[in-house]
Amino acid sequence: MDNIVKITGSKSGIILRLDPEADWDSIVKDVAEKFKSSAQFWGDAKKAIAFQGRELDEKQQDEILATIQDNCELQIVCVLDENPEREAAFAKALQQEKSGSASAVAEKTAANMLQNDNGTGFFFKGNLRSGQVLDVETSIIILGDVNNGAKVISKGNVIILGSLKGNVFAGSAGNVDAFVIALDMKPVQIRIADTIARSPDESPRRSKTKETRIAFWEDGNIYIEPLDKDVMSDIRLS
Repeated sequence: MDNIVKITGSKSGIILRLDPEADWDSIVKDVAEKFKSSAQFWGDAKKAIAFQGRELDEKQQDEILATIQDNCELQIVCVLDENPEREAAFAKALQQEKSGSASAVAEKTAANMLQNDNGTGFFFKGNLRSGQVLDVETSIIILGDVNNGAKVISKGNVIILGSLKGNVFAGSAGNVDAFVIALDMKPVQIRIADTIARSPDESPRRSKTKETRIAFWEDGNIYIEPLDKDVMSDIRLS
């Protein structure tokens, strides 16, 4: 049973490698045993989790997460999707989009980012709620909202195909070329490398306006501008 479930961890998350040939009950049992025996090691840390080896539906993911919670104090704050085939299919679909809208530009940038990351970037599907922290070693594409009180930390770029109302720290290892894109950009705070910017107070009328924007670093300052094709052509994807 030792090879049914393999756990690898990093500062930002956990990768659970599941034997594609094992029956489901054996997988759940092994997950329970492994996390129970390593409970002291994990403590009450907050981690993201990614699954490898086999496709899991939502019900199976929930069962694994519940099993982990029942056997240790580790807090799983989100599930990351690092399936290369799904990422490639998503990127291809986005590149076929002919629209010149700002949202389409953001999606195409997301697709290009995945290709330039050589499959090391992550998807996160869902909304981040207040108190949740998503901390990743790579660039990340969030298919959902980052709500007030939530925080995203990435050594690379952050693209939010939704609303940004919380905090984002891009280029956390000092990369001033990192950027943040959101379809609705109303953050509490954005940080790129060592530079911090806060959103200005807006009038109630203006605050209702949704506009895709990009935040980027230049000459020691962070600028937030509307995203269009001209801006996208200047983006440096590393």
